[in-house]
Amino acid sequence: MMTNLVRELKTLRKGRGVHAGRIADRVGPSLAAACGITSADGSVAAKQKLVTRLTELVEQLPEDLQLAARAAFGLIADVRQPLYQERVTWVAARIDRDSRTVRRRVDEAVEQLAELAATTSPRTDGGWHTAELSVAVVLDQGQPEVLERYQVVADQDGVDSLDFAPVFPVRRRDVDVHLLYGGTLQERGDGIRPGFTLIPAEPLARGVTHDFAIRYRMSHRDAMHPCVLHVPERPCELFDLRVRFEHDRKRLVRAFDGVLVQRSDGEPAGMAQAVDRAGEVHLRFRRLLPGLLYGARWGSAAVCAARRAS
Repeated sequence: MMTNLVRELKTLRKGRGVHAGRIADRVGPSLAAACGITSADGSVAAKQKLVTRLTELVEQLPEDLQLAARAAFGLIADVRQPLYQERVTWVAARIDRDSRTVRRRVDEAVEQLAELAATTSPRTDGGWHTAELSVAVVLDQGQPEVLERYQVVADQDGVDSLDFAPVFPVRRRDVDVHLLYGGTLQERGDGIRPGFTLIPAEPLARGVTHDFAIRYRMSHRDAMHPCVLHVPERPCELFDLRVRFEHDRKRLVRAFDGVLVQRSDGEPAGMAQAVDRAGEVHLRFRRLLPGLLYGARWGSAAVCAARRAS
Protein backbone atom coordinates (compact mmCIF):
# COMPACT_ATOMS: atom_id res chain seq x y z
CA MET A 1 0.00 0.00 0.00
CA MET A 2 2.86 2.38 0.78
CA THR A 3 4.22 2.21 -2.77
CA ASN A 4 0.77 2.85 -4.22
CA LEU A 5 0.21 5.82 -1.91
CA VAL A 6 3.52 7.39 -2.90
CA ARG A 7 2.68 7.00 -6.58
CA GLU A 8 -0.84 8.36 -6.17
CA LEU A 9 0.34 11.35 -4.12
CA LYS A 10 2.92 12.21 -6.78
CA THR A 11 0.16 12.08 -9.39
CA LEU A 12 -2.10 14.27 -7.28
CA ARG A 13 0.48 17.06 -6.93
CA LYS A 14 0.64 17.59 -10.70
CA GLY A 15 -1.24 20.42 -12.37
CA ARG A 16 -3.48 22.30 -9.95
CA GLY A 17 -3.16 19.71 -7.19
CA VAL A 18 -6.32 19.36 -5.10
CA HIS A 19 -7.98 22.11 -7.16
CA ALA A 20 -7.91 20.16 -10.41
CA GLY A 21 -11.21 19.57 -12.19
CA ARG A 22 -12.94 16.21 -11.62
CA ILE A 23 -10.66 15.65 -8.65
CA ALA A 24 -12.38 12.37 -7.71
CA ASP A 25 -11.09 10.85 -10.95
CA ARG A 26 -7.51 11.72 -9.99
CA VAL A 27 -7.62 10.08 -6.57
CA GLY A 28 -6.30 6.53 -6.73
CA PRO A 29 -7.83 3.64 -4.75
CA SER A 30 -5.17 3.62 -2.01
CA LEU A 31 -5.43 7.36 -1.42
CA ALA A 32 -9.23 7.19 -1.51
CA ALA A 33 -9.19 4.49 1.18
CA ALA A 34 -6.78 6.55 3.32
CA CYS A 35 -9.09 9.58 3.03
CA GLY A 36 -12.32 7.70 3.62
CA ILE A 37 -13.61 8.50 0.12
CA THR A 38 -16.22 6.06 -1.19
CA SER A 39 -18.04 5.59 -4.49
CA ALA A 40 -21.11 7.17 -2.91
CA ASP A 41 -19.31 10.51 -2.46
CA GLY A 42 -19.92 13.19 -5.03
CA SER A 43 -17.21 15.50 -6.34
CA VAL A 44 -17.69 18.10 -3.60
CA ALA A 45 -17.68 15.54 -0.77
CA ALA A 46 -14.66 13.74 -2.21
CA LYS A 47 -12.68 16.98 -2.47
CA GLN A 48 -13.63 17.98 1.07
CA LYS A 49 -12.48 14.63 2.47
CA LEU A 50 -9.27 14.78 0.45
CA VAL A 51 -8.36 18.32 1.54
CA THR A 52 -9.28 17.63 5.18
CA ARG A 53 -7.22 14.45 5.33
CA LEU A 54 -4.20 15.90 3.55
CA THR A 55 -4.25 18.97 5.78
CA GLU A 56 -4.45 16.75 8.86
CA LEU A 57 -1.48 14.69 7.66
CA VAL A 58 0.65 17.66 6.59
CA GLU A 59 0.27 19.15 10.08
CA GLN A 60 2.09 16.08 11.41
CA LEU A 61 5.16 16.58 9.19
CA PRO A 62 8.37 18.23 10.43
CA GLU A 63 8.13 22.01 10.13
CA ASP A 64 10.72 22.25 7.35
CA LEU A 65 8.57 20.01 5.13
CA GLN A 66 5.16 21.50 5.81
CA LEU A 67 5.39 24.59 3.58
CA ALA A 68 6.71 22.58 0.62
CA ALA A 69 3.97 19.96 1.01
CA ARG A 70 1.16 22.50 1.36
CA ALA A 71 2.26 24.36 -1.74
CA ALA A 72 2.85 21.17 -3.75
CA PHE A 73 -0.74 20.02 -3.31
CA GLY A 74 -2.28 23.50 -3.46
CA LEU A 75 -3.27 23.62 0.20
CA ILE A 76 -2.27 27.29 0.57
CA ALA A 77 -4.97 29.77 -0.39
CA ASP A 78 -2.53 32.21 -2.03
CA VAL A 79 -0.63 29.51 -3.96
CA ARG A 80 -2.87 28.08 -6.67
CA GLN A 81 -0.70 28.31 -9.75
CA PRO A 82 -1.83 25.90 -12.48
CA LEU A 83 1.50 24.04 -12.59
CA TYR A 84 3.35 22.10 -9.89
CA GLN A 85 6.69 23.61 -10.96
CA GLU A 86 5.31 27.13 -10.49
CA ARG A 87 4.38 26.29 -6.92
CA VAL A 88 7.85 24.84 -6.37
CA THR A 89 9.35 28.11 -7.62
CA TRP A 90 7.14 30.06 -5.21
CA VAL A 91 8.40 28.02 -2.24
CA ALA A 92 12.02 28.37 -3.39
CA ALA A 93 11.72 32.15 -3.38
CA ARG A 94 9.95 32.10 -0.04
CA ILE A 95 12.65 30.10 1.78
CA ASP A 96 15.61 31.40 -0.26
CA ARG A 97 16.58 28.00 -1.65
CA ASP A 98 16.81 26.64 -5.18
CA SER A 99 14.01 24.64 -6.82
CA ARG A 100 15.99 21.41 -6.61
CA THR A 101 16.07 21.67 -2.81
CA VAL A 102 12.33 22.27 -2.71
CA ARG A 103 11.60 19.27 -4.93
CA ARG A 104 13.70 17.07 -2.63
CA ARG A 105 11.68 18.32 0.34
CA VAL A 106 8.42 17.60 -1.47
CA ASP A 107 9.59 14.08 -2.29
CA GLU A 108 10.54 13.52 1.35
CA ALA A 109 7.18 14.91 2.44
CA VAL A 110 5.36 12.57 0.06
CA GLU A 111 7.15 9.54 1.53
CA GLN A 112 6.23 10.59 5.07
CA LEU A 113 2.65 11.44 4.11
CA ALA A 114 2.24 7.99 2.57
CA GLU A 115 3.51 6.37 5.77
CA LEU A 116 1.17 8.45 7.92
CA ALA A 117 -1.78 7.77 5.63
CA ALA A 118 -1.08 4.03 5.69
CA THR A 119 -0.78 3.79 9.48
CA THR A 120 -3.51 6.15 10.71
CA SER A 121 -7.24 6.48 10.14
CA PRO A 122 -9.19 9.56 9.09
CA ARG A 123 -10.43 11.56 12.05
CA THR A 124 -14.04 10.75 11.18
CA ASP A 125 -13.51 7.01 11.77
CA GLY A 126 -15.11 5.63 14.91
CA GLY A 127 -17.64 8.44 15.39
CA TRP A 128 -15.54 10.56 17.75
CA HIS A 129 -12.03 11.69 18.57
CA THR A 130 -10.28 13.03 21.67
CA ALA A 131 -9.69 16.77 21.81
CA GLU A 132 -7.88 16.59 25.16
CA LEU A 133 -6.91 13.91 27.65
CA SER A 134 -5.54 15.16 30.98
CA VAL A 135 -4.02 12.62 33.36
CA ALA A 136 -2.80 13.34 36.90
CA VAL A 137 -0.93 10.61 38.81
CA VAL A 138 -0.48 11.06 42.58
CA LEU A 139 2.14 8.79 44.16
CA ASP A 140 2.93 10.59 47.44
CA GLN A 141 0.00 9.04 49.31
CA GLY A 142 -0.57 5.63 50.86
CA GLN A 143 -2.85 4.66 47.98
CA PRO A 144 -1.77 5.92 44.55
CA GLU A 145 -4.50 7.70 42.58
CA VAL A 146 -4.97 8.56 38.92
CA LEU A 147 -7.40 11.13 37.56
CA GLU A 148 -8.30 11.02 33.86
CA ARG A 149 -10.27 13.90 32.33
CA TYR A 150 -11.50 13.49 28.75
CA GLN A 151 -12.79 16.09 26.32
CA VAL A 152 -14.09 14.34 23.21
CA VAL A 153 -15.72 15.60 20.00
CA ALA A 154 -18.40 13.74 18.05
CA ASP A 155 -17.53 13.33 14.36
CA GLN A 156 -21.01 12.17 13.39
CA ASP A 157 -24.57 12.42 14.66
CA GLY A 158 -25.98 10.01 17.21
CA VAL A 159 -22.82 9.04 19.13
CA ASP A 160 -24.30 7.29 22.18
CA SER A 161 -21.30 5.44 23.64
CA LEU A 162 -17.58 6.04 24.11
CA ASP A 163 -15.25 3.07 24.64
CA PHE A 164 -11.97 3.69 26.46
CA ALA A 165 -9.47 2.08 28.80
CA PRO A 166 -7.08 3.39 31.49
CA VAL A 167 -3.81 4.80 30.16
CA PHE A 168 -1.84 2.78 32.71
CA PRO A 169 -1.54 -1.00 33.18
CA VAL A 170 -3.50 -2.31 36.15
CA ARG A 171 -5.52 -5.36 37.13
CA ARG A 172 -9.20 -4.65 37.72
CA ARG A 173 -9.15 -6.29 41.16
CA ASP A 174 -6.42 -3.85 42.28
CA VAL A 175 -8.24 -0.60 41.54
CA ASP A 176 -11.40 1.21 42.65
CA VAL A 177 -12.99 3.08 39.72
CA HIS A 178 -15.30 6.06 40.19
CA LEU A 179 -16.93 8.19 37.48
CA LEU A 180 -16.88 11.81 38.65
CA TYR A 181 -19.14 13.28 35.95
CA GLY A 182 -20.19 12.96 32.33
CA GLY A 183 -22.75 10.15 32.06
CA THR A 184 -23.04 6.51 33.07
CA LEU A 185 -20.10 4.11 33.26
CA GLN A 186 -20.27 0.48 32.16
CA GLU A 187 -17.48 -2.05 32.46
CA ARG A 188 -16.32 -4.23 29.60
CA GLY A 189 -13.42 -6.61 29.01
CA ASP A 190 -12.32 -9.73 30.83
CA GLY A 191 -11.77 -8.23 34.26
CA ILE A 192 -7.99 -8.57 34.03
CA ARG A 193 -7.35 -5.54 31.87
CA PRO A 194 -10.17 -3.09 32.60
CA GLY A 195 -12.11 -1.45 29.81
CA PHE A 196 -15.10 0.87 30.05
CA THR A 197 -17.95 2.36 28.06
CA LEU A 198 -19.16 5.86 28.86
CA ILE A 199 -22.84 6.47 28.05
CA PRO A 200 -23.62 10.22 27.73
CA ALA A 201 -26.95 11.42 29.09
CA GLU A 202 -28.04 12.17 25.51
CA PRO A 203 -26.62 11.02 22.15
CA LEU A 204 -24.04 13.48 20.84
CA ALA A 205 -24.59 15.41 17.61
CA ARG A 206 -21.78 15.98 15.13
CA GLY A 207 -19.36 18.65 16.37
CA VAL A 208 -20.57 18.53 19.99
CA THR A 209 -17.91 18.44 22.72
CA HIS A 210 -18.42 16.18 25.73
CA ASP A 211 -16.45 16.05 28.99
CA PHE A 212 -16.14 13.25 31.52
CA ALA A 213 -13.72 12.31 34.29
CA ILE A 214 -12.66 9.07 35.98
CA ARG A 215 -10.82 8.56 39.28
CA TYR A 216 -8.80 5.39 39.89
CA ARG A 217 -7.63 4.56 43.43
CA MET A 218 -5.19 1.67 43.85
CA SER A 219 -5.84 -0.86 46.61
CA HIS A 220 -2.16 -0.85 47.61
CA ARG A 221 1.07 0.91 46.66
CA ASP A 222 2.45 -1.87 44.47
CA ALA A 223 -0.71 -2.00 42.35
CA MET A 224 0.43 1.11 40.48
CA HIS A 225 2.90 0.11 37.78
CA PRO A 226 5.72 2.65 37.35
CA CYS A 227 4.46 3.98 34.04
CA VAL A 228 1.74 5.75 32.10
CA LEU A 229 1.96 4.51 28.51
CA HIS A 230 -0.76 5.55 26.10
CA VAL A 231 -1.19 3.96 22.67
CA PRO A 232 -4.33 5.69 21.32
CA GLU A 233 -6.70 3.90 19.00
CA ARG A 234 -8.08 7.17 17.63
CA PRO A 235 -6.62 10.65 17.03
CA CYS A 236 -5.98 12.81 20.10
CA GLU A 237 -5.19 16.51 19.85
CA LEU A 238 -3.59 16.91 23.29
CA PHE A 239 -2.41 14.53 26.02
CA ASP A 240 -1.46 16.37 29.23
CA LEU A 241 0.32 14.22 31.81
CA ARG A 242 1.33 15.15 35.37
CA VAL A 243 3.02 12.79 37.82
CA ARG A 244 3.66 13.69 41.46
CA PHE A 245 6.28 11.56 43.21
CA GLU A 246 7.23 11.15 46.84
CA HIS A 247 9.49 14.04 47.85
CA ASP A 248 12.16 11.94 49.52
CA ARG A 249 12.93 9.71 46.56
CA LYS A 250 14.79 10.62 43.39
CA ARG A 251 13.36 9.27 40.17
CA LEU A 252 14.72 8.40 36.76
CA VAL A 253 11.91 9.38 34.38
CA ARG A 254 11.83 8.73 30.64
CA ALA A 255 9.30 10.23 28.25
CA PHE A 256 7.93 8.77 25.01
CA ASP A 257 6.58 11.11 22.35
CA GLY A 258 5.15 9.26 19.38
CA VAL A 259 7.37 6.18 19.44
CA LEU A 260 6.71 3.30 17.07
CA VAL A 261 6.82 0.13 19.15
CA GLN A 262 7.59 -3.23 17.61
CA ARG A 263 7.26 -6.35 19.71
CA SER A 264 10.63 -7.71 18.59
CA ASP A 265 12.40 -4.54 19.75
CA GLY A 266 11.06 -4.56 23.31
CA GLU A 267 10.30 -1.27 25.05
CA PRO A 268 12.16 1.77 23.62
CA ALA A 269 14.59 3.67 25.81
CA GLY A 270 12.72 7.01 25.78
CA MET A 271 14.16 10.44 26.63
CA ALA A 272 15.34 11.48 30.09
CA GLN A 273 12.96 13.89 31.81
CA ALA A 274 13.82 16.10 34.78
CA VAL A 275 11.75 16.03 37.98
CA ASP A 276 11.21 19.50 39.49
CA ARG A 277 11.87 20.52 43.10
CA ALA A 278 8.29 19.75 44.07
CA GLY A 279 8.78 16.17 42.93
CA GLU A 280 6.61 16.54 39.83
CA VAL A 281 6.84 15.95 36.09
CA HIS A 282 4.61 17.70 33.56
CA LEU A 283 4.51 16.47 29.96
CA ARG A 284 2.36 17.63 27.04
CA PHE A 285 1.98 15.66 23.80
CA ARG A 286 0.20 17.15 20.79
CA ARG A 287 -1.47 15.61 17.74
CA LEU A 288 -1.16 12.01 18.92
CA LEU A 289 -1.28 9.38 16.20
CA PRO A 290 -3.08 6.07 16.65
CA GLY A 291 -0.71 3.15 17.17
CA LEU A 292 2.23 5.19 18.50
CA LEU A 293 3.42 5.29 22.12
CA TYR A 294 3.15 8.38 24.36
CA GLY A 295 3.73 8.84 28.07
CA ALA A 296 6.38 8.14 30.68
CA ARG A 297 7.89 5.47 32.90
CA TRP A 298 10.00 5.89 35.98
CA GLY A 299 12.38 3.94 38.18
CA SER A 300 15.70 2.38 37.14
CA ALA A 301 14.21 -1.11 36.88
CA ALA A 302 10.73 -0.26 35.70
CA VAL A 303 9.38 -2.83 33.32
CA CYS A 304 5.85 -2.42 32.03
CA ALA A 305 4.07 -3.25 28.80
CA ALA A 306 2.40 -0.57 26.69
CA ARG A 307 -1.36 -0.94 26.78
CA ARG A 308 -3.62 0.00 23.93
CA ALA A 309 -6.14 2.59 25.11
CA SER A 310 -8.87 4.51 23.33
